[in-house]
Amino acid sequence: MTASFTQGHSDPTVQPVPASVVEKVDAADSTLHNPQWAVLALGSNLGNRLENLQGAVDALEDTPGLRIKAVSPVYETEPWGVDPGSQPAYFNAVVLLKTTLPPSSLLERAHAVEEAFHRVRDEHWGPRTLDVDIVAYASVVSDDPQLTLPHPRAHERAFVLAPWHDVDPSAQLPGRGAVAGLLDAVTRAGVQPREDLELRLPE
Repeated sequence: MTASFTQGHSDPTVQPVPASVVEKVDAADSTLHNPQWAVLALGSNLGNRLENLQGAVDALEDTPGLRIKAVSPVYETEPWGVDPGSQPAYFNAVVLLKTTLPPSSLLERAHAVEEAFHRVRDEHWGPRTLDVDIVAYASVVSDDPQLTLPHPRAHERAFVLAPWHDVDPSAQLPGRGAVAGLLDAVTRAGVQPREDLELRLPE
């Protein structure tokens, strides 16, 4: 907002906009204090998979102290770690965000979003309506069992690396190196781009 909107208006009933409001509007995209980059992976293989992923994107954007900056293309992926054909295929995507939340609070929010979509944790590698994983948080490297950073298997998962590389070709996975190089080292078998599908970046 510029001074032309606050001074010299021809309508005497229009009050000037206070300078403090002008400053807030001008700073609208930088309201997060000292934000950190984070990368989240989304997955769904139950229910309306695309709606589940879009719902996760929208719910994350509604989180105070978090702003989504980019959403990857959608991939369709054979389930990981289970017998072929034993589960429906996944839709996967990656979101890049800036946040003032510490990693532990971001994890709590990720779990809350999963629970809102009735995520069930009864079975390891089981099917799920929604999976929200923190792949990386800034350059943090941690072996905390509650939240290992970066994600301990991200470097070997094409369904994480491929959409991440699409949205940020120069990305680095802390402690592992360039995402492009990691992607070259893994198989893309069973991981297919769905160019007919698209997730919306919240406005």
